[in-house]
Amino acid sequence: MTISPSGTQAAAAVPTNGRPEADHADRTKTWLQRIADLRAWLFLAALVLGFEVWARSEFGGTFILNSFNIQSILIFAVAPLLLATGQTFVIISGGIDLSMGFIMGLAAVVAAHAINWATPALGLPLGVLFGALVAVLVATIPGTINGLLVSRLRVPPFIGTLGMFGVARGVAFLLAGGTTVPVSNSFFAQIGNGRLLNVPILVIVTAFFVVVMHYLLSQTRFGQHNYAIGANVQAARRSGIDIKWHLLRLYILSAACAGLAGVLYSARFNAGAAQAGEPLLLDSVAAVVIGGASLFGGSGTILGTVAGALVIAVIQYGLVFVNVEPFWQFISVGVVIIISVLIDQAQRRFSGGRVDE
Repeated sequence: MTISPSGTQAAAAVPTNGRPEADHADRTKTWLQRIADLRAWLFLAALVLGFEVWARSEFGGTFILNSFNIQSILIFAVAPLLLATGQTFVIISGGIDLSMGFIMGLAAVVAAHAINWATPALGLPLGVLFGALVAVLVATIPGTINGLLVSRLRVPPFIGTLGMFGVARGVAFLLAGGTTVPVSNSFFAQIGNGRLLNVPILVIVTAFFVVVMHYLLSQTRFGQHNYAIGANVQAARRSGIDIKWHLLRLYILSAACAGLAGVLYSARFNAGAAQAGEPLLLDSVAAVVIGGASLFGGSGTILGTVAGALVIAVIQYGLVFVNVEPFWQFISVGVVIIISVLIDQAQRRFSGGRVDE
C-alpha cells in the first residue's frame, strides 16, 4: 500500500469515458481538496488581515508590519509548537497524548535544578548543556511508560496518557517544592531572551527542530509507518510493520518534544515551573487539528501544525494588541477548532473516507 504525505491511500485513476461533466466534477473536487488542505494558512491570512484592519481603523497603526509584533507572535508560538510537533506524530497514528503539558513542566523543573547543580562544576555553557540533556532524558521516562501502556498493555491512549498527566504533575510539583525554581546561569538566560541577527534565539532553535521533525515525518520510514498505522492499523500489521515497537518510540518522541519545550520555557523565564505546560495542552492539540490533521488518524503534516500554532499565537497576541479581554482567546481558539473539525468531517465525506456516526 502506498501512503501519501497526507496519509490517504493513493487511488487508482477511474476512466470517465471522456465525459465533460465527470472531468469538471474531478477538477472541482481537486480544488476543494486543496482549499481544505490549506485551511490553516487561510485562517492565518484572514486573522492577520482582520487584526491589521482593526489596528489601522482603531489605533491608526499597523499590526503585522511591526517587527516587535512579529517577534512577539513567534515567541508566543514556540512552546505550543514544540508540544504540537510531538502531538502531530501521535494524532497521525490515531492516538493522543494528554500528558505532554505536565511532562513539559517536569522537564522545566528538572532543567532548572540540573543547571543550578552543574554550573559551578562545569561552567556556564556546559552546565546548560548538561541540564538540558538531563531534562529531556527525564521527560522520556513518562513517555516510555506511555508507550508501554499503549503498545504492550493495550491501554487506550486517552486513558493511559491521562493517568500519566496526573503522575507527571505530582512529581513536578514535588521536585519544585510547590514553587518556581530560579536558574542562576546567565548563558541560559541569554538563550531564552537573546537575539541572533535580530531574531530571537528561541525562535531559531524551534525552527531548526521543526525542520528536523518535518524531515522525520515526511522523508523517513518511521514517518511513513506512522501514516500507515493511522490509516489502517491492520493493513500496517499485515505489511510487516512492528506496531508495538513503533508506538513505543512514538510516545518517547512525543515526551522528548515536551522535554525540549520545558527547557526553552525555563530559558525564557529563567526559572522552572511545574505548571509551565498546563495551559498549553489544549493549544498543542488545537494546533494539530487546525493544521489539518484528522483525529481519526492517517493524515496531517508538520507544516500544517506550524500554521495551526501561528493561528493560535496570532489570536492570543492580536486580542491583547487590540485591547480585547484575554478571556476571548479561549472562545476564539475553540471556535477555530470546531470549524476545523467540521471541515475535516466534510472533507472525509466528500472524499469517501470513514466518518464515525
